[in-house]
Amino acid sequence: MTANLLTHRAEGSPTAPPLLLGPSLGTSYALWDKIAPELSASHRVVRWNLPGHGGSPAGAIGPGATVADLAALVLELADSLGIGRFAYAGVSLGGAVGLHLAVHHPERLSSLAVICSSAHFNGAKPWEERAELVRREGLGPVVATADARWFTAGFTVPELVEDHRDADPGAYAACCDALAAFDIRDRLASITVPTLLIAGREDPATPPAHLREIADAVRGATLVEIPDASHLAPAQCPEAVLTALRAHLSGDARRGMEVRRQVLGDAHVDRAQARQSPFTARFQDFISRYAWGEIWTDTTLTRRERSMITLTALVAHGHHDELAMHVRAARRGGLTPEEIGAVLLQTAVYCGVPAANSAFAVAQRVLAEETADGDGSPSRAPD
Repeated sequence: MTANLLTHRAEGSPTAPPLLLGPSLGTSYALWDKIAPELSASHRVVRWNLPGHGGSPAGAIGPGATVADLAALVLELADSLGIGRFAYAGVSLGGAVGLHLAVHHPERLSSLAVICSSAHFNGAKPWEERAELVRREGLGPVVATADARWFTAGFTVPELVEDHRDADPGAYAACCDALAAFDIRDRLASITVPTLLIAGREDPATPPAHLREIADAVRGATLVEIPDASHLAPAQCPEAVLTALRAHLSGDARRGMEVRRQVLGDAHVDRAQARQSPFTARFQDFISRYAWGEIWTDTTLTRRERSMITLTALVAHGHHDELAMHVRAARRGGLTPEEIGAVLLQTAVYCGVPAANSAFAVAQRVLAEETADGDGSPSRAPD
């Protein structure tokens, strides 16, 4: 172990997919306290501290440091833990480290999440001035304004402010040097790893426009804006950040959405997505990850077989709206009207004649709509 190895905290199974979490300037890995334990259920989570923060060696960087220097320290940490390829999420300066890794070391990243960060930090001058102030007067002046820079009015996390106060001034100033020199805008289009951008709508340091700039340049990137969140969104709005990260990190969610569209059709899924609200967002994510991402993608049964089983279950429980939707899905999947009728006849034996009678009425209506449409596909998807 080298003398400059960053301090860190590891959680989760050593055999789980690795996920590295990077902090914002002035904070420690405590920034992730409300999120890391949850993510450790599915990942080997390693959160690290910047030089001079949270016990990390202050001498790991010096005046004139760059984000590349910090990224090298992160890779050194990963190597020391036997981690080759990993998912990465970082806040502010930690997010800049992630962007650098995605551009210059893409072979090391499986995915990237950039939170309340930027491809540039409003030019060099403000950071040069802050570095000079800290080297001259210590951290007192910047600690005094931490709450205003980090959170919305009336909110604070005393532990993080204390971490700010305890940071090494020289290392903090060197991190300011790194932010002053950072501008990766001309390389964003080269990023190919799956990328999530999370913006705090009330963030004065890296407002949503900075994250939109990255999203516009990185092909396939996803942008999430969190209402009422300022610069340290993982501490202020942990549930919203956690929901976005889970969806991003879960291949099941992405695959599930593909299968959902294949089975139910784009029109239905688009309508469901358009109606999504903050109240229903977690339920929609649940459906995509579990129902469609794990069950419907299991190849033990064919799609036709799953449609038949689903129709039977819906008849048994009297879920007629869902039954209509899945009769349409069954037709999309290749079941003939005769096969659907045979399934419903089977339910008459095991679910009861009244249940089957209602189901036949629903199916007959759906099949009549299909016939009226005239092209072999449902005329409309249910609301």
